Amino acid sequence: MTSSRLPALFLSHGGGPWHVMELWPGMRAQMAPLADHLAGVVRDLPARPRAVLMVSAHWEAPVATLMTGAQPPLLYDYYGFPPEAYALRWPAPGAPDLARRVGALLADAGFEVAEDPARGFDHGTFVPMMLALPRADLPVLQLSLLSDLDPARHLAMGRALAPLRDEGVLMLGSGNTYHDMRGFGHAASTAPSKAFDDWLVETIALPRAAREARLAEWARAPSARACHPREEHLLPLHVMAGAAGDDPGRPDLRLQVMAVHNTCVRFG
Repeated sequence: MTSSRLPALFLSHGGGPWHVMELWPGMRAQMAPLADHLAGVVRDLPARPRAVLMVSAHWEAPVATLMTGAQPPLLYDYYGFPPEAYALRWPAPGAPDLARRVGALLADAGFEVAEDPARGFDHGTFVPMMLALPRADLPVLQLSLLSDLDPARHLAMGRALAPLRDEGVLMLGSGNTYHDMRGFGHAASTAPSKAFDDWLVETIALPRAAREARLAEWARAPSARACHPREEHLLPLHVMAGAAGDDPGRPDLRLQVMAVHNTCVRFG
């Protein structure tokens, strides 16, 4: 990675508004390593970004869609939490200028692009970013996943957006390396989640061609479907891997919470 190039990061966003409440006994202690990690995402960069591009597991669209509002609201896209979970504020500005650049890069790569000026930040964005950017003082652009959930197309999306890393844009993918809602908290989930997580850590460190080939066929990995019955929480990683180019990946944080293994990833 050159001294001016920013990394591409895949973040675990935890579950719901976990950072503001104790969802189960001992949760805050278990989640402390993730909270500390997220707090350093922007703070510990060698240079402050001019903007953030976020790909969240919680937005899918038929075509690559960009959130173009100047002051996006928050989408409280979770349910069953105490009232304070629906009173959170994180007033980061949108990034219409960056949206035009991202749209052009995607269009040049053959992607159909749409805009959504009314879309707000979903919890895959604002929950981790309340820790990573507590002052909400950088423009943030959210980009949708593709609803076909094609891993190869998400890798290609990342490749198209790779120039942004040399333009002062911090690229973030937000999801989880384990996401079977029925498996959280059960001891039977520990071994499958570790098998998949170990495969993933091995995969991200491979040279570019081998890494992308394995990620394109991720469903063949050990315990893949046990960890991801549906892959929307994994595909933000594919976008970041595509943007990585020849930069190797490595785990930024490995943790075990609610009986399952989860990893944050850094490229560059």
